[in-house]
Amino acid sequence: MRFLYEDESFSFEALRAAGFANDGGADLGEVLTTLRTVGEGDEEAWLREWKNTAQRVHAIGTRALTAGHRVSAREALLRASNYYRTAEFYRRDDPAHDPEVKTLSALSRETFATAATLMDTPVEAVRIPYQDTSLPGYLFLVDDSGRPRPTVVFTSGFDSTLEEAYFVIGAAALRRGYNVLAYDGPGQGAVLREQGLAFRPDWEAVVTPVIDYALTRPEIAPDRLALLGYSLGGYLTARAAAHEHRLAALILDDGLYDYHDAHTRLMPPFLREWVETGRDDLAEPVLDLLMQASTQLRWALRNGVWAFGADSVADYLRRTVDYTLDGVAHLIDCPTLVLDAEDDQFFRGQPQRVRAALTCPHTLITLSEAEGAGEHCHMGAMARFQQVTFDWLDTTLDPASAPTV
Repeated sequence: MRFLYEDESFSFEALRAAGFANDGGADLGEVLTTLRTVGEGDEEAWLREWKNTAQRVHAIGTRALTAGHRVSAREALLRASNYYRTAEFYRRDDPAHDPEVKTLSALSRETFATAATLMDTPVEAVRIPYQDTSLPGYLFLVDDSGRPRPTVVFTSGFDSTLEEAYFVIGAAALRRGYNVLAYDGPGQGAVLREQGLAFRPDWEAVVTPVIDYALTRPEIAPDRLALLGYSLGGYLTARAAAHEHRLAALILDDGLYDYHDAHTRLMPPFLREWVETGRDDLAEPVLDLLMQASTQLRWALRNGVWAFGADSVADYLRRTVDYTLDGVAHLIDCPTLVLDAEDDQFFRGQPQRVRAALTCPHTLITLSEAEGAGEHCHMGAMARFQQVTFDWLDTTLDPASAPTV
């Protein structure tokens, strides 16, 4: 599915930004106006125009807040947060030291944090103990009653941020009586940008402290904890669930069995062999040529070097070898929903590999292009993704109360 662009990456990211309109993350007119002067693959224009829109909408929110218009302020600041995130997306030459990346990502967090204080339901910024530091998170609560409720623990992906969780699942969960505990882990959001921590394959080392924290909260029902993984989070949470057995359910959006294979399956065999055998003198020039020809590949490989703490593109690709469910998928023991997108350009075929490896009760659901949900993580079809996820979760966590028709 193409949205505004023929460039596959620009089309997907424009759809992602616009798709969050369902829960207040965008306004379609703002998206269209922002992108009308951004040409195919023009990364500098992408940053400039999204930044301009984010600043304009941010100013609307600030004026509304000063004037006491709480709802208007919240709505504008939520949109600004998403737009700031989108603005810095392609800025990947040296993101660890790039002042634009630092400024725009900080503004995305700040605008969301202010919006969170203006929500109609309680939102608490939390710090989750992790090794010798802590992970930032948000606990979105259905109400302030203190009543234990089913809770979704949300793990984002390769390029997602903590704040994005609200648009993906948070608002939809609250409408259905679920709390959400979302966090940035190593390699993600503020943990990467501010703490300098890179991804790690043994994600149980991340999820177990998050679950430990969740179980200290009286608002969270300990027997109704669901873990949801988004994009690369589909691998991370599955790996964690193989070792963390206090979960009542697992949702993989989408299923990812072997991250290295998903990255290298379309590479010429000779290039894959050069990468895997450390022939970087041969591999790097070819990878550079491929990156010049593809916005999507260029962004993904540059982001991977940063988020995985790699020294080069070839080094990043080798580091992905450890991100596999081989030998651990059978250890998952909670009911699992594996989602699949019919036209997934990133994880094609991976959900089926996850399903084949599972021995726990599991369901595979493919959402189709015909219903607008065929893109990776069902971008542009958030309502359909949320409906399928929570209908399954309602039935799984409380079969007696599930609808009979």
